[in-house]
Amino acid sequence: FPSHDTYGQTLTGIGAEKIWINTSTASAPTINAIVDATWFGANIYNTNSIPVDFLVIGGGGGGAVTQQGGNQSAGGGGAGGYRTSTGVSGANSSAESQISLTLGQNFTVTVGAGGNGLTYPAGVGATGGNGTNSVLSNIISLGGGGGGTVAANGASGGSGGGGGAGAFGGSGTAGQGFVGGSGNYNSQGGGGGGAGEAGNTDGNGHGGDGLSNSITGSAVTRGGGGAGSNSGTAGDGTGVNTGGGGAGNYTSTAGNGNSGVVVLRYPSYATLNIGVVIVRYYIP
Repeated sequence: FPSHDTYGQTLTGIGAEKIWINTSTASAPTINAIVDATWFGANIYNTNSIPVDFLVIGGGGGGAVTQQGGNQSAGGGGAGGYRTSTGVSGANSSAESQISLTLGQNFTVTVGAGGNGLTYPAGVGATGGNGTNSVLSNIISLGGGGGGTVAANGASGGSGGGGGAGAFGGSGTAGQGFVGGSGNYNSQGGGGGGAGEAGNTDGNGHGGDGLSNSITGSAVTRGGGGAGSNSGTAGDGTGVNTGGGGAGNYTSTAGNGNSGVVVLRYPSYATLNIGVVIVRYYIP
């Protein structure tokens, strides 16, 4: 690894991952001043910031139950909003751009909790709780919408909650998730919307499927919509830390939404600590 003198300073290398400045002056120059890429064949990088891939999913919405004495059905919760820079984003939209994190910059990471499912009997017009938002810096993935009880529309969210009997599904959010399915009179509550498809796409009461992503190195499906009662099924991609929606129920407590998740993928020359970025200076 070569050295190079400039402005009275000596640049030397130790290993393959760090560069150091040796100086006899009282005030050494900052590393950001060393950006002349011609020194080592255009292989010096300005490490002011690092590129980071992300997957950010909000908490899923809670499912709904029927009202006192009712024989009708309730909707499933919608999946949390699904945003990523790797693969397909929610509502089958294009991958987003990587984010850039600056050396020493604090940034906020919040993992959204799932919304609470309703307990029988539901009040008139009630919906399951919406999930809470997941946040990475300026990336915000909305919580999923709660499912609706009899005659109540599903709540809007990252993906919309399924509607109760005779009601509409809640709206999803562009670039994050799909609309919830509508409920049929007497027979079937609507499935919650998923990141990959709307509720009821695969049949009445079926939650919308989520999306597969390999940011961790293995393909995992997340962001599925919750099942509507009475006989719906959840969409692919529900479970812990998937942001999946909770299942609707008939005369028992409905399912809670699943917690969301925040996944970061960053270069091997960087170290991320909670709340702050520390960058090792790298020359390949």
